[in-house]
Amino acid sequence: MAKFTPILLGSDINVYGMARSFNEAYGIKVQAWAATQLAATRYSKIVDVEVHPGFSEDPGFMEVMQEKIKEYQNHEEPVILIACGDGYAELLAKHKQELEEAFIVPYIDYQLLEKLISKEGFYEVCEEYGLPYPKTKIIKLADYQDGSYADVPFAFPVALKPEDPVSWLDVQFEGRKKAFVIKDLAEFKDIVGKIYNNGYKEDLILQDFIPGDDSNMRVLNAYVDKNNQVKMMCLGHPLLEDPTPQSIGNYMAILPAYDEKLYETVQTFLEKINYVGMANFDIKYDARDGQYKFFEINLRQGRSSFYVTLNGYNLAKWYVDDYAEDTLAGQETVYANKLESSHMLWLGVPEKIFKEYAVDNEAKQAALKLIDAGQVGTTVFYDQDSSFKRWLLMKYMFHNYYKRFKTYFQVNKGQYFDK
Repeated sequence: MAKFTPILLGSDINVYGMARSFNEAYGIKVQAWAATQLAATRYSKIVDVEVHPGFSEDPGFMEVMQEKIKEYQNHEEPVILIACGDGYAELLAKHKQELEEAFIVPYIDYQLLEKLISKEGFYEVCEEYGLPYPKTKIIKLADYQDGSYADVPFAFPVALKPEDPVSWLDVQFEGRKKAFVIKDLAEFKDIVGKIYNNGYKEDLILQDFIPGDDSNMRVLNAYVDKNNQVKMMCLGHPLLEDPTPQSIGNYMAILPAYDEKLYETVQTFLEKINYVGMANFDIKYDARDGQYKFFEINLRQGRSSFYVTLNGYNLAKWYVDDYAEDTLAGQETVYANKLESSHMLWLGVPEKIFKEYAVDNEAKQAALKLIDAGQVGTTVFYDQDSSFKRWLLMKYMFHNYYKRFKTYFQVNKGQYFDK
């Protein structure tokens, strides 16, 4: 086996899922560089987090990376940088040319990234390449200058979300959420007013709301090699989402799924735009026209993407086979989850919460059968990394979801929110 060094950027549950993937596949402990130490990677024996305050944005990021370039530029083996958050993916693409003096940077060029990370830009690309998406209207601050805004071209309820999630973090008001589902014009005018009167200056995305509960969602992870060829796609069927305002929409239970037509659609799209690296799509089935509608693309694996590794398509191996072993070029595309007998249910909450709050339908019954058969797993509970301190912290994190669901679930039940 060729030698390699993976470096993860961040310290959240996404980082832990990638570290665990590397540990399961190769038995190694990996490094992570981050601005802060978050709970998911604390007390771990499989990932070593190196904290650099200010690392999550420029200029702090490149101040650290310039020193790292000096340290690694004569490294004998390939050093692969893997972003585990949108901000880090953007920074890697922005500074790709300089970073490639020392590192493998498996990310698209910055110009394409800027287009895809903007929801407006992503929908323009969807329009160009025929990828279905919800009917959308862009609201600009200038549209609100008279102190009100009431132009809603869709029937209520409608979905409303910030175009710029980074600046949205600085906007605070009572009732603030990651995104909103709005029931009538009076509520719409009130929410838009609160948003713009509390300092948000960027565009808002107004969309036709696709009806249906959490089980209408789909999540798809894909790996595209350095030759812009899709090598793996793994579809997931979310059955439960986080109802808390600050985390609303994060997947809490994912059943593996298979859809040949959807795989074909995504593969064609990614290869046409010359994508490279890991991609993560949030999708919802629209029963009104029988189409899957694409909400966004994340330019890295998603926070719940360990479901891919759990189902036998280890996330780490694609990077290693591509950049260290150089074996992907001759391999056929893997369309995951065709054999139901090998399915594993991924959970981000205790089983009891899933059983109580997931919508009772055919997919839930399939998930319950997997639980009964022991075909279930999580990202953070890992037998090879099970010190008492870590076990206690992870148990505490999982236990907190009881209060979250009891407090917020009925308020937000059945609504879709952007990830």
